[in-house]
Amino acid sequence: MIFTDRRTEVHKVSEDVGVSYGTALNILHDNLGMKKLSARWVPRLLTVDNKRMRLSVAKQCLELFKRNPQEFLRQVVTVHETWIHHYTPETKEQWTSPGKRALKKTKTVPSAGKVMATVFWDTQGVTFIDYLEKGKTMTGQYYADLLERFDVELKKKRLHLAKKKCCSTTTMHRLTPPQSPQSN
Repeated sequence: MIFTDRRTEVHKVSEDVGVSYGTALNILHDNLGMKKLSARWVPRLLTVDNKRMRLSVAKQCLELFKRNPQEFLRQVVTVHETWIHHYTPETKEQWTSPGKRALKKTKTVPSAGKVMATVFWDTQGVTFIDYLEKGKTMTGQYYADLLERFDVELKKKRLHLAKKKCCSTTTMHRLTPPQSPQSN
């Protein structure tokens, strides 16, 4: 039953087999050693060519690191996308006079407003932040344009990287497969 439909729920197994929920759960966990796991969501599945390209670049970077670790680390820039919610929590603590009770306060909840921030940083700190405009979508073209804007800003802020080609945004862009608007 479980092997034909891996999404079967414990209560369904207990009903079909005619045992209690707890017994069905114990059999699945203890006797069969099974556990229920959720599939991990990933932005996209990489093709064999994508994997091959990433492996090639990783080997190149490893070789550069072996030659001169300090210089290599000065050239690495990391990027991360994150949602920033429009919400500033206030402290619940208040000063009160002796014998007085704290005031009641409604619980603050995050608002629906949020913005996507793409942050680039290196060993010296943040080098560039991009805020995705409201109504825009992070497409492959937007990301390619973002990398070009980042490259210009990086060369202004990190002069030692201005003429370097190692691990440039061109390399990063080649590692990023194009996305259709539907995949965002």
